[in-house]
Order: sequence, then C-alpha cells, then structure tokens
Amino acid sequence: MNDYITITEATCNDDITVFLVFSDGVTRRVDIGSFIRSHPHPQYNKYLKPSNFRKGRLEYGNIVWGNDLEFHVSDLYDGVIC
Repeated sequence: MNDYITITEATCNDDITVFLVFSDGVTRRVDIGSFIRSHPHPQYNKYLKPSNFRKGRLEYGNIVWGNDLEFHVSDLYDGVIC
C-alpha cells in the first residue's frame, strides 16, 4: 500500500462492518465488530450498538468513532485489524 492512500468514503453498517473506498479506488468491507468483541473494553463496547457505530466519520483521510476508536488506514486497506 502506498503511504499516501486515504479513505475517501465510508459507510457504517448496522452489522458493525464498514464499507470503505480508498483514494486509489480499492473498496473493502471491514468487520469492526469482530475486533471489538475480541478486545472488550467499555470505551469500545458502546460501538457494538448500531446507532453509536453509525456515528463513524471521516477525519483527515481516516475513519474515526468519537475520540475512542480508530485504526491505521493501512490495516483497514489490508482488511485485517487487530
């Protein structure tokens, strides 16, 4: 992955996945729910509720949820977060 790739579109789904479009045209659906379930923490658990998860937003080429949850763009691009 090129270091200059950013996320240009993001759709947060009720099944706690996010559909991403990257600046090079690659698309990916990433299961954020699996990460949260395998890393339980009150800070993250609230995003298992679809209404909270849908509040994800693009910020500086990455997707973030509040001040609590974000991932490296390169991990999202690869479709593997841990």
